[in-house]
Amino acid sequence: MKTPLLVFNENGIYCEAAGVYLDPWRPVDKAIITHGHADHSRWGHKKYITHVSNVPIIKHRLGDINVSGRTYGETFTINNVTFSFHPAGHIIGSSQIRVEYKGEVWVFTGDYKLEDDGISVPYEPVKCNTFITECTFGLPAFKWIPQSEVFSDINSWWAANRAEGKTSVLFGYSLGKAQRLLKYLDTSIGEIYTHGAIENMTNVIRPMISFPDTTLITRDTTKEMLRGNIVIAPPSAHGSTWIRKMVPYVTASASGWMTFRGARRRRAIDKGFVLSDHCDWQGLLTAIQETGAEKIISTHGYTDIFSKYLRELGFDARTEKTQYEGELAELETKKENEEVL
Repeated sequence: MKTPLLVFNENGIYCEAAGVYLDPWRPVDKAIITHGHADHSRWGHKKYITHVSNVPIIKHRLGDINVSGRTYGETFTINNVTFSFHPAGHIIGSSQIRVEYKGEVWVFTGDYKLEDDGISVPYEPVKCNTFITECTFGLPAFKWIPQSEVFSDINSWWAANRAEGKTSVLFGYSLGKAQRLLKYLDTSIGEIYTHGAIENMTNVIRPMISFPDTTLITRDTTKEMLRGNIVIAPPSAHGSTWIRKMVPYVTASASGWMTFRGARRRRAIDKGFVLSDHCDWQGLLTAIQETGAEKIISTHGYTDIFSKYLRELGFDARTEKTQYEGELAELETKKENEEVL
């Protein structure tokens, strides 16, 4: 029986013909990395290959690593297997990985979204025989509204809080979501303050993307300075002693999980904005159709439900267990948590 081009083992997604792993979760000799979130780019590999825009990001997160960068569409060959990165639209520097060997083409998406957020390079459909897809939000209940509407609501919320003399505290992951929020905040309303993890990550990305001015919150920052302004903080800051200096404040979270009211209650959040860096249900189906793939492998999210639906549509669809966790895994690393003041 022919060995599949990519197999799933205890270390990650393995291309035996090339002797290389894609987004491995255990230390390996050579790793091709889709993007900078902690569940996809882990410490301990001897050699990293990723998109050039992701190089400074993973160096910031992982430290002194052996990493080389490639551009979108640039092909590189390892043991006669051809690889290339293609835009995933998930966050800055995120990629799909195209793998071709002896006329067979597989695409591993990592994480991705179809909506152009104006920051990351927009998602690009890639034709293939087998498509490895996440399905973090692989239920029909998940249906995103255009981000322009979401940001209009966020800015209106901030303005209303300012009128009441309250500080707006908006939670978003330090890599990806935070920069998306910063990009579209209306600075005519007030000033933007940031948590250390977000300020540091944004400074890594500023050479690539233009963002509004931000002010890092320090021990010298007072409640009076924050009042009426907006604070962008990682979810890990919620409930910490750090947030006490925001009083009086109102909290909100920007996440695809805010689709469900129960998620907001469990997080003790005052307001939820539905904004995700992953595909919704229709986005996943559209992406799959555009690949022309016959075989679909779902790696994380609502894998069983989504694969069952795909089989009903006529696809050869199955699931594989991984250590990817989608939006649940876009939390701050230990190093970033230590930056909480």
